[in-house]
Amino acid sequence: MYYRISELANAVGLSRSTLLYYEKQGLIKGKRLNNGYRVYSDKDLQRLRLMLKLQAGGLTLKECQACLEAKVDRQLLQQRLNALDEEIAQKQASRDLLAALLGQGNLKEWHKSVDEVAPDAHLDWLMKQGFTHKEALRLKWISKDMNEHEQYMADFMKVFETLDRWGPGSESDTRKALAAVPHAPKKLLEIGSGKGLATRILAASTQAEITALDNEDTALARLQQLATEAGFAERITTVNGDMTDMPFPPASFDTLWAEGCAYIMGVEKALQQWRPLLTDDGILVLSDLVWLTDSPSEASQTFWKQDYPDMSSVATRIEQAEAAGYELLDTFALSHDSWRAYFEPLEARVKELRPEMPESAALAAIEKEVGMYHSYLNEFGYQFFILRKSSV
Repeated sequence: MYYRISELANAVGLSRSTLLYYEKQGLIKGKRLNNGYRVYSDKDLQRLRLMLKLQAGGLTLKECQACLEAKVDRQLLQQRLNALDEEIAQKQASRDLLAALLGQGNLKEWHKSVDEVAPDAHLDWLMKQGFTHKEALRLKWISKDMNEHEQYMADFMKVFETLDRWGPGSESDTRKALAAVPHAPKKLLEIGSGKGLATRILAASTQAEITALDNEDTALARLQQLATEAGFAERITTVNGDMTDMPFPPASFDTLWAEGCAYIMGVEKALQQWRPLLTDDGILVLSDLVWLTDSPSEASQTFWKQDYPDMSSVATRIEQAEAAGYELLDTFALSHDSWRAYFEPLEARVKELRPEMPESAALAAIEKEVGMYHSYLNEFGYQFFILRKSSV
């Protein structure tokens, strides 16, 4: 049986021009009849169908031709298989991302990967998706998934609404850090004040006018209550604001105080952006989570890589401070009492809420953090840094 080129084209689903090209390459061989028509045999048809099956495996036209003419090159097929596996993996990753962006999957790893290479662009993009700056920061550091953010934060805030302490710390460690400040503070800005536990100590131990900045209204309301009860309200001004864009002119304060909050914007960025707010020889006191060992366990590394990828050593933080224009006056690790003051009430609160929030992702994450505290506290800890603004 013979086929004219149009019939052959219809039989295999290829265009006439493609078949002419294949003939030119020697894949098929037509023959001209006495009437001038060019026809192709059933052998040509079957050869084309076999070639199309080979092409479906990702082989090029030239490679298909080689397979038709000789024994299959197994090394070539293995290379094509490996390339196809890589392509499938990339396509699956693309599909997973699109599904996650539509709310059909988990975005935690994607947010993490973007934040590692483009943190500022990531923040701007989140705000373009409809999140406020405050929400975007919380998403980056707490919920880590824009699809789960609303429910995650609702659960998170429910856990902490009855707890005065939102991070490790103690009155004795705050006083110890204050004792290392070489001057009596007169104008003090507390950044990330929370509910004011450190604020109360600072007010009781100094005569400073204190500005307490936080972006959570409920925390500031509790701070004002504590200040009023302690009789310091007239010296404390609360500001609901963003630590990355504080509404204060340069040289407004002789002391900046930031316990456990600089990680939100990144310690290096905080050191640089906050420095102009200090007067000459002004003091910055901050605490940050650091590694206390050069060889942390795999479990610790895995956990903190997810929760605080910028976590560093004490030596590195000191180098960063000096590079940003500070002189180190003192540094010390928070006591275990500071950790117990935070984790024991938190653990009790989690146990209290577990029966009514069995599926809560926020509660599960907090439980995991409590577990890290019990198992690996000797590997990490909060470190106070008392820094003086240098003239350089």
